[in-house]
Amino acid sequence: MKYKGLCINLFSALLRKPMRAMYGKEAADQYLREAKPIYRKMLEETEDIGADNPMAMNIYMGYVFLAIWKAAQGNITPAALGVLAKRFMNRKAVQMVLSSRNINRKTDLEKTARNLHRMKAWADAHPAYRDKTWDFNFDKTKHRDGIYYHFTHCPLEKYAREHGCLEALPAACSMDHMTAAAMHGVLHRQYTLATGGKICDYWIVPDGIRDPQ
Repeated sequence: MKYKGLCINLFSALLRKPMRAMYGKEAADQYLREAKPIYRKMLEETEDIGADNPMAMNIYMGYVFLAIWKAAQGNITPAALGVLAKRFMNRKAVQMVLSSRNINRKTDLEKTARNLHRMKAWADAHPAYRDKTWDFNFDKTKHRDGIYYHFTHCPLEKYAREHGCLEALPAACSMDHMTAAAMHGVLHRQYTLATGGKICDYWIVPDGIRDPQ
């Protein structure tokens, strides 16, 4: 994939404070500095999923955390990486972006669903990349409330499995729950590919529904 420095630079700035609190200034700055060439190499090793693929940003964002984990050479455990992901997601600037939508509102829930279907439509319209990108599988009959879909293929999981960083990937996957929460939703999930499941399932329900079906 083509290198883009936006995410690694922006996320590093937002992660610097929590990382310094956890590991001290010298170590945190070292990990962030050494993560940048690792991040570039990771993208170079990743097969192209389409320059205009709307899901490409997931790779650019997820690789930031994997690159930092690699740069730390064992000094950041997978559990600690999950803590960093949570602290990153709780930064005010991140919350301001994510909380612009409230899926308890019908219009916002429908907008979220349309955005997800557009991502599937892109993959369907680009057969050369269909087997390289996320495969959206929707099932409206599975649940009455919210939005349900699942993946059987994830480029992040494929890279992590092939390059020895699968144990760190659940930290990135955990951000799905926090993203849903920022939109006033709850992500109900049973499986992830990163932890050995055959699918990554997403059932996103407005948090105002007490007994979702």
